[in-house]
Amino acid sequence: MKIAIVGCGTMGRITSRNLAKMPGVELVAVCDVRKEMADALADAAQTRSFGDFEEMMRAVNPDIVCVTLPTWLHKEYVLKAAALGKHVICEKPLAPTVQEGEEMIRFCAMQGVRLFVGHVVRFFPNFADIERKIAAGAIGRVGVAHTKRSGSHPGRTKAKEWYKDYAKSGGVIMDLMIHDIDFVRWVLGEVKTVYAMQRLSEGLHHALVTFRFRSGAIVNLESCWGYPGPFATSCEFAGNKGIIRYDGAETQSLQLFRSAAEEQEQPVAVPQSPAFHDPYYLELRHFIDCIHSGAQAIVTAEDGLKAVELSLAAIQSAETGLPVSLGS
Repeated sequence: MKIAIVGCGTMGRITSRNLAKMPGVELVAVCDVRKEMADALADAAQTRSFGDFEEMMRAVNPDIVCVTLPTWLHKEYVLKAAALGKHVICEKPLAPTVQEGEEMIRFCAMQGVRLFVGHVVRFFPNFADIERKIAAGAIGRVGVAHTKRSGSHPGRTKAKEWYKDYAKSGGVIMDLMIHDIDFVRWVLGEVKTVYAMQRLSEGLHHALVTFRFRSGAIVNLESCWGYPGPFATSCEFAGNKGIIRYDGAETQSLQLFRSAAEEQEQPVAVPQSPAFHDPYYLELRHFIDCIHSGAQAIVTAEDGLKAVELSLAAIQSAETGLPVSLGS
């Protein structure tokens, strides 16, 4: 399976590194309009570099194109790859608007190619374990949940100033919180209403979002760009039979607390399953295996589109001060 990467920034480098470890695939080329970036990545990956996408496609004819470009460029290059009959693995968010995302999904289907969206949190062992345990009824019916994800502002360097243009990046909600937006929807189903608040200043974007799910569950999501400490993520789900909690800053294990009626023992830490490969490797391997087998992916293009819709609803609410309804 021959694979090419377009976009040689952070995610391009992560993708290249993981493909190099993967049996049965060959990274045949990397491409970036900043040719020096493509050259540097090609040297590290021992592959060919290009500054022009069309030239690369003619020269190497890959089976799969990994689109690891800034968000506002996703549609252009997904459509270009699909028009050439190539399967596409696209970084999240799928697109800056629902309309663009719908067009991408529709066009890939018309061309008979697969489109995958990199919502990698579903492939982190602890988060996947939370989903499995809740689905199995470990804490009963979920009533309330909280998530938090914070890190430095990505737009602090000149090369990444586009992050500060929220029309392009979508800000902290579309770019960072979207990880947890996709995750809680995976765990709890469809959202009924969205209410959000945000604070913006130079070098800081802080957002608080509340989802009311059709199931009745309430989820509070918090994300921050410009957080002064190290990158941090945590979540807690409370059900009528117990609580499940994860805090990446404190532990690499889940903590499961059962109600007294359910279990009399002390809280038990559920250790993370040891994994030789990182979640980005697991995600890529899964998508490639889905192409081989025709199986549906753990995260579909439609899931990626729904995450965009929910992110935009949160942005709309934060800007208007009003809740946004997503239907009955």
